Parts: sequence; structure tokens; C-alpha cells
Amino acid sequence: MSVDATGASAGPALPPGIVLCGIGDEAGASLDEQITALTTLGWGHIELRNVDGTAVADLDDAAFDRLVDRLAAAGLTVTCVDSRIANWGRPVTGDFAADLHELDVLGERCARLGTRNVRVMSYPNDGLEEAAWRQEVLARMGKLAARAEAAGLVLLHENCAGWAGTEAAKMRELLTEVDSPALKLLFDVGNGVAYDYEAYDLLPEIAPYVAHVHIKDAIGTPDDAHYMLPGDGRCRVEESLRYLLDHGYTGVWSIEPHINVRPHESLAVEGRDGVDAFIDYGRSLERMVSRLAGART
Repeated sequence: MSVDATGASAGPALPPGIVLCGIGDEAGASLDEQITALTTLGWGHIELRNVDGTAVADLDDAAFDRLVDRLAAAGLTVTCVDSRIANWGRPVTGDFAADLHELDVLGERCARLGTRNVRVMSYPNDGLEEAAWRQEVLARMGKLAARAEAAGLVLLHENCAGWAGTEAAKMRELLTEVDSPALKLLFDVGNGVAYDYEAYDLLPEIAPYVAHVHIKDAIGTPDDAHYMLPGDGRCRVEESLRYLLDHGYTGVWSIEPHINVRPHESLAVEGRDGVDAFIDYGRSLERMVSRLAGART
């Protein structure tokens, strides 16, 4: 933590070009909890997924207007909206119209939120042969990227659920085949535990294409994952962040603690307040980031 000329805390020392952020609903369902968590950390940036239990694209107009106004009043900049497009709940055989509609809504809403970035995945399989699965994913992602480009958006594909979710070669193939400036990669440091692969091992092949980073850490197996503070698990968080810095990454590092609150699993653990846990997670990351910044001076 650095100190300004008056002796007051001036936030963590950060490597050049790095911004700290967090996925708001990991602190709590309500917008109040999300704003409190990020403003207490003093980071000035928030990543949006669900607000008051509702996906950003599904908020009614009045609720969305309140969201825009509240974030502006709190001085929070939106770095990304985490959509449901092609995610674990929308298999490759599902209704593509739902994804196109969500993207159209977010095209308008992201403009008002001041972000171009929309998190996507690449469609879990649902009984198709590998070749048919690949073909359908590439066809859908090509159409989504074209529509995103026209709307001024960038789709950030996460190493999570879907055809290109766990293998670097497929991530590269996805980018090559779609061939659009509106499709880039989102690297989640901690997804490997839940999906049974080593996320760090992806980096030599994908680092140049990473445009956004999620930070979580865990131990265990896909059937029994346990999430913990960054650096306390087996996901090689600090090594991953150092690798990205060494290969020229600048941009957002966004926390997704998964400790007390996991909205996609309808999990809100009884006991310790989610906001406090989120803040503690953020402070733990700050200490790690300060070490990384110090090592580069």
C-alpha cells in the first residue's frame, strides 16, 4: 500500500497499466452491497453480472436507469458485463435467438455503462459429435462476433464452459476461424480446478490474446472444489499474473472470489458477510500485486 504526501493511504502499488476490479455480485446480490464493496476497496472499477438477482440484460428499463445513475454517483467505471451468451446454461443445441437477443440488448446497455466488453463462453456440448459441435460453435461465434463488431462491442471468451473452454489450441482455433477484432480472450486463473485442467499451462499459447483477467484460487477436484484467498490454492495465481506482465499484458485484473457467494450456483453461505469477505479478498490481492509491482522496479 502506497502513501501520498499527506501520509494517507493512496491504494496499492500497481504495475503500469494494471487496473483492479471485481465482479460485483460476488460481494452480494444487491446493488448496495456491490457498490459498498468496490468503493470500500477504493478501486473505482466494477464488473457487472447480476444486479439485485437479475442479469444486466434482463433488468427492466427503470432498474437499468437506476443502475447507471447509482454507479455514476459512486464513481464506479464498468469494465465488463458478464453475459450468459454461450455459457454453461446454454448448450450448443439451445435456442441461438436467446443469445442474439441478449447481445442486442447489451449493445445498447453497454454504451450507457461505458464499456465495450461482454464476457461469453463457447457452448457446452449436448450430444453432438466433436466435428458437429465444433462446426456449430464456430458458426454461432462468427455471427455473434459480426454483430458485436457492428455494435462496437468486444466479446471476451472465458476459459470455462464450452468447446474452446479448456484447451489452448481450441482457443487459438476459435480466434483464427472467427477472425474478428470483436473476439478476444478472457483468462480466468482459477477455472482449472472446476474443469479439471491446469489454467497456468494455457498461458504460453494464449497470453498475447488475453484482454481481461479473472482472479480466483482453489484446491480440490471438479466434484469438490474449495475456493480460497489468492495464493492459498493451487492455481498459481501470482505466477500467472507475473507471466502476463512479462508478456506485455495491461488491463483489468478482476476478482471473482467464489468463497461466500457464488451467484451462478445460487450459493450465499451463512455466516460471514459477503461484502467483508469480498473486501478481504481484494486486500489479499493488493498485497500480491504490490509484490509483483515491487519486483518490477
